[in-house]
Amino acid sequence: MKEITNKLNKKIYYIVVWIGIAIMISGLLIDNPRISEFGFAYISHSILVFILSVCFLLYPKNRTAILRLTILIVASVYSYALFLFYPDTWSTFIFLCFIPALSILFFDSKLFYFSLLLNAILIMFIFGYILLIDRGLKYPYIEADPIGNFINFIASQIIIYFIFYLTNERMKKQQTYYEQIQHSERLKTTGQLAAAVAHEIRNPLTVVKGFLQLFEQDSSFTDERKGHFTLMIDELNTAEQVISQFLSIAKPDKENVTENVDVNVVLQSVTDLLHSYGLLHDNRIELNVTGDCTISANTIEFKQLLINIIKNAIEASNIGDLVHVTAGREKEFVVIQVIDYGRGMSEEEVASLGTPFYSLKSKGTGLGMMICFNIVDKFKGTIDFQSSIGHGTTVTIRFPSSNPV
Repeated sequence: MKEITNKLNKKIYYIVVWIGIAIMISGLLIDNPRISEFGFAYISHSILVFILSVCFLLYPKNRTAILRLTILIVASVYSYALFLFYPDTWSTFIFLCFIPALSILFFDSKLFYFSLLLNAILIMFIFGYILLIDRGLKYPYIEADPIGNFINFIASQIIIYFIFYLTNERMKKQQTYYEQIQHSERLKTTGQLAAAVAHEIRNPLTVVKGFLQLFEQDSSFTDERKGHFTLMIDELNTAEQVISQFLSIAKPDKENVTENVDVNVVLQSVTDLLHSYGLLHDNRIELNVTGDCTISANTIEFKQLLINIIKNAIEASNIGDLVHVTAGREKEFVVIQVIDYGRGMSEEEVASLGTPFYSLKSKGTGLGMMICFNIVDKFKGTIDFQSSIGHGTTVTIRFPSSNPV
């Protein structure tokens, strides 16, 4: 379906572009006062039409920021060239007013603000030229009422800005909604899989584990054989932990019991717990908590969340690196940050976090991060990952404070 939609969008795009190219070519050939001269103005007009047409046709295959900027600049030069080359055509002034509207089509905020600024600078040069040099000779309709025309230009820029603002906000909301749907689908898939795994595997594991525990206590077996039983029981315990992780995601918490949790106390407990784990790789955890950091959550689950995040930071760090853990108040929220300086992640890897069975660890299941997302969502918090390859990762967790200012 997505492939069909993409093909349809491309088809519509090319239809619109070819119509636009046809209009630009007709402006070159039909009733053009410069065509008989075939001088600088007409040649420049023709070159700009060709360059702009090529850029528009290439864009679907090469959607880079450089090409978008090129299209905007060429379109601006084209519009101002028409205004200067054909002063008798009053409608060209309207094109100058709506140049920034082109950047809205690319949904690029930086490009839009650049076009708005560029257009404002160019229009000031145009008005300066008309008032100081031309003096109404070629542009009497502007020279007759320069203030009114300038106010109309400013009004058009304000209208375009509001169109961009509303469109951009709507796109952000749609993106957020799409991400929420993706997250819900992940939870649904994992929940269904968890129920099947728990039903089909947990009972046989319990039976096997029970017999192994009996054999472990049987005096007829040698100590070496009992050691093998102990090893098998440990592996079964590991398998049960994985199944329990599935169930903690799939099982809905009807009670959802919460309490006032002192973030400072829990962070101190977690960092003390993971201190020896960090020393295995010569990593040290530095904790800094400021202000009143109290949230409404479940202490055990909140602790599980922090253990997963900090443990991941330690494992991602290089030998000897420091892991920074901070917490503090930001208005109505308690903000916790876990910062490491390890390998970091690409944008694609960050986007895949929380997906069942997706893990950057060789022996990871991806369920730990899935549980983290679940816990954060349950207590109305947010979790954000800022990362780049070779520069480490910053995990920012926000929870509403239970003691608002």
